Parts: sequence; structure tokens; C-alpha cells
Amino acid sequence: MNNTKINVPIVPSERIISLDVLRGFAILGILIMNIQSFSMVGAAYTNPTAYGSLVGLNKWVWILSHIFADQKFLSIFSILFGAGIVLLASKAESKGLPSAGLHYRRTFWLFVIGMMHAYLLWHGDILVAYSICAILAYLFRKIIPKKLLIIGILVFSVSSFLYFFFGWSMPYWPKESVQGAMNYWNPGIERISAEISAYRGGWLEQMSHRIPTSVAFQTFIFFIFPGWRAGGLMLVGMAFYKWGVLSAKCSKRFYYTLMSTGFVIGIPMIAYGIVRNFAENWSIKYSMFFGSQYNYWGSLFVAFGYIGLIMLICKSEVLKKLTRPFAAVGRMALTNYLMQTIICITIFYGHGFGLFGKVERTQQILFVFGIWIFQLIISPIWLRYFKFGPAEWLWRTLSYLKIQPMRNRK
Repeated sequence: MNNTKINVPIVPSERIISLDVLRGFAILGILIMNIQSFSMVGAAYTNPTAYGSLVGLNKWVWILSHIFADQKFLSIFSILFGAGIVLLASKAESKGLPSAGLHYRRTFWLFVIGMMHAYLLWHGDILVAYSICAILAYLFRKIIPKKLLIIGILVFSVSSFLYFFFGWSMPYWPKESVQGAMNYWNPGIERISAEISAYRGGWLEQMSHRIPTSVAFQTFIFFIFPGWRAGGLMLVGMAFYKWGVLSAKCSKRFYYTLMSTGFVIGIPMIAYGIVRNFAENWSIKYSMFFGSQYNYWGSLFVAFGYIGLIMLICKSEVLKKLTRPFAAVGRMALTNYLMQTIICITIFYGHGFGLFGKVERTQQILFVFGIWIFQLIISPIWLRYFKFGPAEWLWRTLSYLKIQPMRNRK
């Protein structure tokens, strides 16, 4: 079969702008939480009492980040990833061409990029998890939206069942397993010092922590948390795309309802979880398993609220101009994601300025604002001259088995 037609990616004139805007919004938003992983010991990401000041403004930065950012933007990104699977497959299949080869080539090369990202730069990579989930998600692409939504939520729920089971069964664990969980949740001074020393050291010294942490994220942790969450939300994203939710095709009334319902349910649920976790002193027996579920589910509703809000902005003629920088960031999502890593490890790791473990949460958010401004400015400028971001160009060239033209024609 002649595959020349499929070896052409979506051109700017064919793009769905609302998807780019939402993707840009999400890629910027995930930095609010990722900055904690870049700059502080890993335990502080899930247990805020494990490291760093949690009083005054530092506490409020954590609270607001937890309510409005933690897992919300990753949820949106997972939803968009599922939508992208359907979009690219339907584009190929509408021309009578097979889509499986393209999908699995894209998935394979994303996996390769993610592995390099995780083991050479930063253990918090999400690309490997997405590529693994995409292997199975593709098989669901032709299911009707209602069934996709139901299956997606059921898959999403599996992680909750596992967390409740682990929390219930913890009194029966061997002492070694309890100690291992405690070392993860609230590491002692010796472990904290070792992690700080590794990341303030050179690139090779960082491997002592980066490699085992990446292995853990991609194996055991993947099968209890990100695999089920990302995989389920990809199916939700397929349903939303088929319904036109993500392409701003629904009515304003629908998006107002989605936004208000998401925020009204999600924000109080997460806020209540914060109160309960502080009341329990962030104990491992409660907060690690049971207490985490308030945000696990609340983040889904807040993500839906954000989607409703962004789609309303995209439908507004008055506000549409404001979306252009975000759309540019979204078109270069992979480049900007990797760029955030390169900037942050240069700031915080020992081969750069070595600020790991020295920057409080209030200062971290200032770095976030600075990177946002930089990417919102540089992305539109880049796209004036080039069709893709550099990472997108490489990924597309490998996926389509053809060198893609990079420069825009004048």
C-alpha cells in the first residue's frame, strides 16, 4: 500500500486551536508541582511535612498549589493524550490508510525520549508512563464515547482500590515493608542528606539517586498509581474528543455547567482533605493511603472545571487573542516540557547552580513565573520561523519515517 499520504503530519491550518490552548495551559501548569520535585527531596512532593518550611507564606503556597495544581494539569494532559490518539488515527483512517503503524512508531519513540529524559535528566518523567498506557489505549479508540467514559472512570478507580487495600492491610505488613514505606513517606536525616548530596553533586553523582528512583517509578509505582490514572484518563479524553468537548464545539451552557460543577465539587473535596491530613499530622497510616484520595478524585473534577473554563475562553471573541501564546506553548508541548527540565536541573542540580534543597516554596513559585513568561514569549517567536518545536520535529521525523520540513515558508 502507498503510505506517502500518511507521512504528512497535521499542518497548522488543520490544527484544532482549542486543543493547543488547553495543552499549553496544562504544560505550564504542571511546572507548579514539578518545581517541588526539581528543587526539594522527593518525599516533600507527597508529604509536605517531610522537608522544608510549612508555615506562613510557604504553607499557603503549598495549600494553593495542592488545591489548584497537584494532579490537575497532569489529568488534563492525560485527557489530551487520549484525544490525540483518536485524532491522529481518525485522520489516517479517513484516507483509507492504516493507523496502527503510525501510532506505535510514535509511541515507541516517545518511550525512547522518556527513558532518556528519566535516566539522563530527571526521574520525574511522565512520558514513559504515557507511552506504555498508549499501547493499550489505542485499542479502545473505536468504542462509543459513553462506554469510553465509563471504562475510563473504572480504570481510573483501580488505583483508589489499591490504595484503600494497602491502607487497610498495612497493620499486617512485614516490618521491612512498613519501614520501606516510612523511608519513602518521611525519610530520616541520613536519607535526606544523601539525596541532597547526590543532586548537589555532578551529573554522575546524581545517578545514585536518579536511576533507582526512575526504576521504581516505572515499575512498582506505575502499577499502583500513574498507570491506572493516566490510562483511564486517556479513555476519558477519547470520549471528550468524540463529543466535541475539547474542540470547543459544545454550547456555552455546557461549558459553564462543566466548569461550575467541577470547581464546586472538586475544590471543597480537596480542601476538606487538607484539613483532615493536617488533623492526622500527615501520618503514614492515614495520609499516605486514605488521605490522598480526596485530591485523587477532587483533582479530576477541578481538571474538568479547567477544561470548561478554557473552552469558554476559546469561544469568546473578546478573549481569543489572549489564547495565542498558550496555543504556541501547546504546539511545542514536548519541547517546552523538556525545556522546563533542562532549565530547572540547571538551576537546582550540582552541574548548574546547585540550589537543590535550599529554595523554599515561596521562592520556587517565583522560578515558575519566570519560566512561564519565558516560554510564553519564546514559543510564538519560534513558531514564526519554524513549523515545529525541535523535539516535535525529531519525534515526527522518526514517527512518519520522513524528514519533516522545519522552516516556515515566507
